[in-house]
Formats: sequence, structure tokens, C-alpha cells
Amino acid sequence: MDFKDPNDNNENRPKPESPSSEDERPAEKTDEQKEKESETAATAESKDGLDHKEKGHREPKKHDKDDHEEVKSLKGKLKKKEHELKHQKKENEELKKELSELKDKYLRALAEMDNQRKRLEREKNDFYQFALGDILKDVLSVLDNFERALQSRDQTDGKSFDEGVELIHKLLLDLIRKRGVTLVEADGIKFDPAIHQAILTEESDEVKDPEIGEVLQKGYKINARLLRPALVKVIVPKKS
Repeated sequence: MDFKDPNDNNENRPKPESPSSEDERPAEKTDEQKEKESETAATAESKDGLDHKEKGHREPKKHDKDDHEEVKSLKGKLKKKEHELKHQKKENEELKKELSELKDKYLRALAEMDNQRKRLEREKNDFYQFALGDILKDVLSVLDNFERALQSRDQTDGKSFDEGVELIHKLLLDLIRKRGVTLVEADGIKFDPAIHQAILTEESDEVKDPEIGEVLQKGYKINARLLRPALVKVIVPKKS
């Protein structure tokens, strides 16, 4: 419920006067007010700039920390790489040293092998030369006996000459036997193409396998190695 003051009479209250058109215009500011407003605006701008500056300084702190961590990480990686490079250089030096030693050993071994080859070749040539010299010396003794036999052929009878020739033949056989030469067996045995060479063949009913019928030229071995095959006539089974 609204209660009205009996003394309050809106009608009795004086109504405010409405301003005229000139009163509605804002009053012009004085120079002192303008200066004060200018200082206030400058202060506000300075404060905004300072706030912005502080904000700008405040925000990069996180970036500075990240940059510091990155620099620290890169520094660690750089030190690690430098250590690896130093270690690798040391390994390379060791490998170079080892390679140089191996190369030197290889060249020495190669030179030693070449010297050994030359020495063996020289010894082989010397051996053949002196071995041949020894054989020829013995052959010359046989040749001297032949010359003596020929010179005395007219002064002796046929029997003495034949005995001299047989003696020379025996000396020659002794000579080759002393050098390791042996006769290849051929008389009355089976044909062996490894040591026999068939010159003639003859068919026969009396044999079942090829056999040697006649030795046309003797064969010889030297130290169990075939020097020359025996030339033979072979008897083969007769074809039906």
C-alpha cells in the first residue's frame, strides 16, 4: 500500500526550468582543463605502453628459456661429435699404422718369395748341370772303351773284339742302373698299353687276351717312372 505525504503535493512543487538551446550546448573547456586532460591521456598512454613493454618483456622469458635449452643441447651434441671425431681420428691413425705394417710385411714376404723362387731355379739349373756333367763323365768312360775297341779291332781276333763290345755294353748298363734306370718287362707277358706300344699285331687261337709276342725295342723306366715304352709285336685272339 502506498502512503502519500499530505504535505507532498506535486502540484505545489516548482517545475525545473527547461534549458534553452544555448544552455544545452556544453560549456567550452578552459585551457587548464584541456592541459589536465592532455596530461591524463599522456599518462594513460604511457601506462599502456609500459604495460605493453612489460608484457613484451615478460612473454619472451619463455622463449629465452627454450633458446637456452636448445643452445645447451647443441653444445652437448657438439662436444659429443668432437669426442667421436677425436676417437675416430685416433682409430684412423691406428688403422694407418697397421696398414703400413701389413704392407711392409707383404712386400718383404713378396721379395722373400721372389728370392726363394730365383734360388730354387738356380739350384735346379745347377743340379741339372752338375747331374748331367756326372752322367756325361761316365758316358765318356764308355766312349773311351769303344774307341779302344775300334783301334784294336785289326790287332785282335773276332772273339776278343766281341768280348770287348760285351764288356762295354755291361759298363753302359751298370751306368744307367746306377742312375735309377731299369728295363721295362715285356717278354711273354700280357700287353699293357701303359708301358708297351704296339707296333705290329698278329691273330692267334692260342691266346685269350692280347699278349706280347716279340720285343722290337726295349723300354726303360727311371725311378718307377716311364722313360720310354717298349715297342712290341702283340698277339691278339683270332676273330670268329
